[in-house]
Amino acid sequence: MVIRKKLDSIAEERIIILDGAMGSLIQVLNLDEKSYRGNLFTDYPTPLECCNDLLFLTRPGAIGAIHDTYLEAGADIIETCSFNSSSIVLNDYGLGHLSYDISAAAARIARKSADKISSYEKPRFVAGSLGPTNKGASLYPDVNNPEKRSIKWSELEASYYENARGLLDGGIDLFLVETVFDTLNAKAALYAITRLLEERRIDVPIIISAAISSEGGQLLSGQNLEAFLISLQHIKPWAVGLNCSFDAPKIQPHLKKLSETASCYTSAYPNAGIPNKFGRYDQTPESMSSAIESYFKEGLVNIIGGCCGTTPAHIAAISKIAQNYSPRKVSRTKQYAGFSGLEPLYIKNGTVCLKNNNDPKLWDEFKTALASGDYEDAADIARDIIENGCEILNIETDDENVITKFLDYALMNPYIAKKPFYINSQKLSVLKAGLMHIQGRGFAGPINLTNGEAEFIHNAKVIQRYGAAAVITLDNEKIENAQKIYRLLKEIGYSAENIVFNPDVTNDDSVCLWIRDNCPGVLIAL
Repeated sequence: MVIRKKLDSIAEERIIILDGAMGSLIQVLNLDEKSYRGNLFTDYPTPLECCNDLLFLTRPGAIGAIHDTYLEAGADIIETCSFNSSSIVLNDYGLGHLSYDISAAAARIARKSADKISSYEKPRFVAGSLGPTNKGASLYPDVNNPEKRSIKWSELEASYYENARGLLDGGIDLFLVETVFDTLNAKAALYAITRLLEERRIDVPIIISAAISSEGGQLLSGQNLEAFLISLQHIKPWAVGLNCSFDAPKIQPHLKKLSETASCYTSAYPNAGIPNKFGRYDQTPESMSSAIESYFKEGLVNIIGGCCGTTPAHIAAISKIAQNYSPRKVSRTKQYAGFSGLEPLYIKNGTVCLKNNNDPKLWDEFKTALASGDYEDAADIARDIIENGCEILNIETDDENVITKFLDYALMNPYIAKKPFYINSQKLSVLKAGLMHIQGRGFAGPINLTNGEAEFIHNAKVIQRYGAAAVITLDNEKIENAQKIYRLLKEIGYSAENIVFNPDVTNDDSVCLWIRDNCPGVLIAL
């Protein structure tokens, strides 16, 4: 039985137990600089103390022993201790070039522990942890310089690819993209994972877990949870959830919202209370498990574990209580197509307006400002367009420089960034440049069959990988083209809500009627 089926069968029967914190237990070891260096890095020029990921190479036994204790406490899934194993974080220690080796070692250690205790009655699994890095692609380190970001998509994706490749080669069963504070970072990580899995032609389940930064339920990048879920639906995650941030009671209302919205399994692993003045987490296993029991009573989770401050004793207490409850029932049906900026937008009637025609004068001013390179003015006008009732901002350009610089200014303004965008260009390079900037789920195109099926399918796949819906124009034989395009896209696994037909018809409803009758679930742009 493949891993996904095994996990599915367990998740349908009972609540799955995830492990707890690694850092808390590593701290107890009181390791010094010499301990971190081991025999491999005795003369390394950079201080290495506190680089926990290095311990996979210098103290593998210590890490394996921690995994063993969580498995003995009842964990079904243990996480690799690779939260900071991306080259982006390891570069702080001068170890970025070892990202693959460190990630692979982390996976091998966890794999050995899991296999040692796994049985037919209670199989154990290894989740490859990919942390958020210490930089955000959507964050502005200097508000006076919108073009400057902490990191670019291309850097993130390349770093995550090596991280994921090492984890996969080390023997993980599933990926865990966790503690997401910036959805754009997560999209880059998931793009890298998808690229890797397509190259290997294998299926590996993915869990995505967000860390909210406010009691209102927003990520640090400003997105709310509904928008976050919509932004990542193209991945079809095995599970989505929340971790870190707060203790169990404060996470609960947001977990409830997530549980009501998600059409996959849900997970949670909160902190063991709130840090005290010494930075320690004081919540006992008994009090934490008691707080988490309310999750079970309300049927909110399929997977439960612990984050900062938790220990094997916490996981054992949680596991014991979880045995008394049934897992959350998953609803696989979706009522509406969802799109997002910082906030969600649901399309309820199958028709989407991609034209900025609510105020033609403003739209002309917007296009003029874009063409002249007045990006700050263009962003101000875009805000006026949105405040005038526009639900989707149509950005039309065939210039990479224009799309990237405009988005740098526009996305800094939450009144603009709250809406989904339509990256409207005839050039694939411009579509990609735009989609690399957007943490939400928007639209991209137009694409069509003009240059043949192969190019069309390639372009459609690119748009899908970046998490947008493809806007598709039809040639002269519109119904025949719609029929062919719908068949081609379904054959490559396109979901219907990722398809937006733009028939461009005047005083002729026959094409739209045919599409509605024969292409269920697609959207029509009018």
